[in-house]
This record gives sequence, C-alpha cells and structure tokens, in this order.
Amino acid sequence: MRKTVHVIGAGPAGLMAAERLARAGVTVVVHEAMPSVARKLLMAGRGGLNLTHSEPMEGFVGRYGAAGEAVGAWLERFSPTHLIGWAEGLGQATFTGSSGRVFPRAMKASPLLRAWLGRLNELGVAVRTRSRVVGPGLRRDDERLEWRFATPEGERVETPDAVVLALGGASWPRLGSDGAWRAWLEAGGVAVEPFRPSNVGFDVPWSAVFADRFAGEPLKPIALTHGDRTVRGEAMVTRYGLEGGAVYALSAGLREAVEQGGSAVLTVDLRPDLSVEALAGRLARPRGKDSATNWLRKVGGLSPVAVGLLREIPGELPVGADKLARRIKAVRLTLTGMQGLERAISSAGGVRLDQVDDGLMLTAMPGVFVAGEMLDWEAPTGGYLLQASMASGVVAADGVLRWLETR
Repeated sequence: MRKTVHVIGAGPAGLMAAERLARAGVTVVVHEAMPSVARKLLMAGRGGLNLTHSEPMEGFVGRYGAAGEAVGAWLERFSPTHLIGWAEGLGQATFTGSSGRVFPRAMKASPLLRAWLGRLNELGVAVRTRSRVVGPGLRRDDERLEWRFATPEGERVETPDAVVLALGGASWPRLGSDGAWRAWLEAGGVAVEPFRPSNVGFDVPWSAVFADRFAGEPLKPIALTHGDRTVRGEAMVTRYGLEGGAVYALSAGLREAVEQGGSAVLTVDLRPDLSVEALAGRLARPRGKDSATNWLRKVGGLSPVAVGLLREIPGELPVGADKLARRIKAVRLTLTGMQGLERAISSAGGVRLDQVDDGLMLTAMPGVFVAGEMLDWEAPTGGYLLQASMASGVVAADGVLRWLETR
C-alpha cells in the first residue's frame, strides 16, 4: 500500500524533503500556513539568491561552529556540488562570484521557485496553503499520530504514515516562521533551546552627527576582528549601529559577549590591504593645504564614512604617521546591544540535535522528523544557511523512507 507523508512547512527544507519523498514513490502533502510558499526564500533572493559557497569542505563545515559535526554529515548527503547540479537541473544556470559565493545567473529566487514548484506538481506533490498546524493529537491504534490543521474551511485532522516538520526558526516572523511550534513539541517531551537572533546587526552609540550623515553608507573593504577571529568584507552603517556580511560572520561570538557582559568590542581595520608600515609611509607625505578629510582620502585611501568613523573615537586624531596608521588599522567600537529576532536573518536555538537520530527523527516522537532552521544550528550568510537547510531536508526524507521500510 502506498505510504503518505505530510511535510509541514513549505520553505527550502520542506520542499526539498517533499521532492525526495515523491521521487521515492511516496504520496506527499505539503502544508503551508501562509497564503504562498517559500516567502523567506523569495525575500532572501531580492538582492541575488546566494545558493551555496565554493569554499573547500573542511572550511565549509567549520562555519557551523558547535554543530559542525552534525551538519557535516548532512553535507555528505547533499553537498554544494549536489545543490548546484539540482539547480541546473531546474534550468537555473549558476556562477561563482569573486567572493566564492554561488548564485543562479538570473540572480533571483522567483525563476528557481517557479521551476521547482512545477517539478513538484509533476511528481504529484499536493501543496495546501493557509493550512496551519495546531499540533499532534492522540496516537491511533496503528500508532499513527493524528495531526490537526487550522484552515479557512475549519479544523482538519490528518493521519499520515509519517511527518516532516520544517517550520523554520523564529527570525523574520512576518514571513511565517514564528516559532509557535516550540510549545507543543516541548509538551511532547522534546527539548528545545531558546531562540536567539543570528546574522543580525549590532547597536553602536553613534553621535547624532555621524548617524545623520552616514546612515546607509557602506564601509568597504574592511576587516573586522572580535577575539581571535578576523573577517574581511564589508559592513553597513545604520542609525542603530552596524550590519552586513562581515558583521554577521562574527555574530555568534559578538552575541555571546553582549549577552554575558552587556557589550562587546569590535575592532575595525579600515585598510586591511596595507600593513601599518606601508600605510604610515603614505601618511608621512605633507598635508599641504588639504583638509584632514581630503588628505586622508588622497594619501590614506579612506572614504568619507571611514574618516567619519575615525572621528567617532573620543579625542583628536593621533599626531604622527605611525600613530595615525595604527588608529586606522584598529578602530575599536563598543557594541552595546543587538537587534531582535524580528530583524534577524536567521536564528540560533531550536530542537536540540541530541533529540533526533541520524535520520533526524525525534526520539520522543517516532515517525516525526525535523528539518531546516527548526534544529539548533546556525551559520553566517554566504550560502551556508540555504545549503544546510536543503541538506537537512534530504536527510530527513531519507530517514522517513528508512523508517517506513520497518513499518
């Protein structure tokens, strides 16, 4: 008899699990609480959808921190090479940028999503939007769980042979991932870590003059250092502080420092391409009649916002080429807080990894599998988030298939 699996959550992890299951001959129904699917994917693709990264696997796995071993096992099943081949199989050619990030040539999520939904339709996957899971009910005599859904037509009860939960974390809740599932999973005996913002901006007490003039201006190229980690890239000045890729890459450590001590120190190198000695040699040139800003722009190669950042440090600019060079190479900023989950690109926390087996089945709820950002892992932007989410969908689907074989 043909088995039926319901996938709850139509983001990348859920849709990937649905595709994998349907290809294996399983009847698949996808539930999505929102009026349309994959809203977070579409939002992420507005500036160019970053599919994955070309970094060698050893460094790639290291991006997942404490969850690296678990996520590394997922990536063995669905690697960046697999993801690129999958996208190109949908007619979405890809390219690798100078940063090593991999994008579809269309630089949008919508063409890929349309092709993906077309493939799922051909595979017979049913997608039900405006179908919000309320939670699991009692187990039937055949041990299948009853699942309740709130729909425009009223409550609906389903009894699939297995379920894949791909309900997302708690970031960008207006797009559908509100973390409401935590209550009923914990009631079912599943341990869940509290949600915390990840890949998010941090608060800096700018002067009103600096914030008014430079909010929305990029700092690039720069290197940011916190503790023993240094990241090159760029950041964006905002009215509240700093955000952007280089900041997000350090966000886990910065978050810990802010939570534990109330603040964190971030060191900004405004000329990472020059040594202190080389920069000091340039700054030793006569200033002439130039203003300090023009002189720093000409000989130091600093943008107006970089000069403004130098002036945010209390006191006058250092006198002497060597001291000034050292200041430019190490501007110390005090971060006094961070933005919340509603502004975070992703979230840390979720279902603890020791609550699932190798196939991502909940040990406390046999037949229920978890994928995507519901699980307790985090990674910086740059393709690492989407790669791991989709890989977890593959692992969960394969786990379902193995489990169904034993029934």
